[in-house]
Amino acid sequence: MAHPATARAAHPLAGIGLRTAGPPALTTTVAHHLTLLGAADLGSAASDGPGTVSLTGAGGRPLTAEIAWAAAAPIDEVTDEATAQAATGVAHVHGRRTGEPCGLAVDYLTTACAVLTVQGLLAGLIGRARGSAVETVRTGVDLAGLLSVGQYLAAANAEDDEAVPLAPGGPPFTTADGVCFEVETLDPVVWVTFWQALGVAKRLAGSAWRSFQFRYATACSPLPEELHARVHAVDWQSVRRAAKESGASLCALRSLQDRLAESRAQAPWQLSPGLPASPLSPSAEVGRPLAGLTILEAGRRIQAPLAAYVLGLLGADVVRIEPPGGDPLRGMPPTCGDLSARWLALNRGKRAVEIDIKSAAGRAELRDLVEGADVFVHNWAPGTAERLGLDDGDLSAVNPGLVYAYTSGWAGRLADVPMATDFMVQARTGVGEAVRPAGEPPAPSLMTLLDVLGALLGAEAVLAGLLLRERAGHGVRVDSSLLGAAEMLTEPGLRRVASGAAPRRPAGFRSPLPTADGWVAVADDCAGQADAASLTGLATPEAVASLRRRGLRATAVTTALDRLPADPRFASALTRDEHGAVVVPVPWRFA
Repeated sequence: MAHPATARAAHPLAGIGLRTAGPPALTTTVAHHLTLLGAADLGSAASDGPGTVSLTGAGGRPLTAEIAWAAAAPIDEVTDEATAQAATGVAHVHGRRTGEPCGLAVDYLTTACAVLTVQGLLAGLIGRARGSAVETVRTGVDLAGLLSVGQYLAAANAEDDEAVPLAPGGPPFTTADGVCFEVETLDPVVWVTFWQALGVAKRLAGSAWRSFQFRYATACSPLPEELHARVHAVDWQSVRRAAKESGASLCALRSLQDRLAESRAQAPWQLSPGLPASPLSPSAEVGRPLAGLTILEAGRRIQAPLAAYVLGLLGADVVRIEPPGGDPLRGMPPTCGDLSARWLALNRGKRAVEIDIKSAAGRAELRDLVEGADVFVHNWAPGTAERLGLDDGDLSAVNPGLVYAYTSGWAGRLADVPMATDFMVQARTGVGEAVRPAGEPPAPSLMTLLDVLGALLGAEAVLAGLLLRERAGHGVRVDSSLLGAAEMLTEPGLRRVASGAAPRRPAGFRSPLPTADGWVAVADDCAGQADAASLTGLATPEAVASLRRRGLRATAVTTALDRLPADPRFASALTRDEHGAVVVPVPWRFA
């Protein structure tokens, strides 16, 4: 890896200026990321309507991103973060743990949309460098929402049912002395041993494993109440002793105040220049700026596979490295045809090659593939790449122009950390507090917030690396992480803590209002004006119409993802692939 001083000088947007206009909510994070990549901020103008971000000085006419609240839905349905979460199903998925839809108290979708916008601009600049004439890229917050729930949406519209019941419940747990914590393991034996050490019968602990294991897929985990009761009867020291005996990973929930005392990175990724390299191959495809480029992906679960999938949406040829026998998640229920609906949501359109990277022959085969690739992306456990001889230094010796991308959990920046999975990172970094308004107990969302946002950041870092390779003429290592995603989500709350304000949004923030047959959500700046009592006797469409007659912006809350493909707001945007799985729209339009 390059020396940190060299990494800080890796600015693919050096010499490029940027201007923004429109709502700061749509443009501020975009501008921040672009300046971190070296662009010079030439000024901004706040106004209503869509956001625009223009890059100048890259040769030719300005490259402009247009950012809308609603790019797929009618413009009166999605008008801010609250209505975007409600309409696209995010509030429903986040609310599965409690059984009622509830909005995230962080601006998750505008954050995700900002990353998509940066991706579109970087891809546009790469396309220009390769010979295309792209001038604009368009995206929307509602498109970020559909992408964020893509795996849940695919599963809800599959041919068969979920492997486990969808019902309220799940971690975290609270001890007798008041410690709220998450527990993590990927091994059922470790899970059962942990609970046995706490005095829970083996059969009861075993019966809870599938619900716990599938919480990443379902965003809920209806565990037996006996597990919560048992933890509540013992102290934290006893829980830690059980974890040590079993090998389970624990994390007590940290507050935003706790997190404020720790150092944080300025950027959610790092670019480290490597060896001299040749320019990228030419291509004039405006709508597919990465056409002709090859991405090798050796990923597991969500983070790296989704990052590679996003790069595939931009036109790249993605080759997935799978173990002998193929990825076991291909058969994970529910399925469409013979393939897991969730697996398709993360891996559709990729080619697959089975390689045993634990063998010398397999590693040699992988190096042969790297020789002809443009990007290699993985999210292996720390130390795995070095142990296998597949780190950036090893592979850049094979291909000096390689963009080597590591999408990690902790980025090696925090000491004494638990297993680097989504919910553990949420617990450790204060996300569990930030996503809940005051009045709700802190608890990580069971929606895979950090896996998805971390994947988007990984793809953003790869695009920055590709542009740096093109402009500076050398290979690049890029590092992104779940920690970086967590820091993006918690930064507004940390600023409130630092200023002495309440760390969380007020009680009831982004709480949908019940109707006679469902729920409605109002925009954040209209919430205090809505009379909830007047809506309970109205059908949802009537309640939305009533609020709009009063000048309030509102939308119906999506409470069943299996009905979203027929919802007039998104029916024209959602399609099905050859397997019958629901496909969310590509989040950019290039012209």
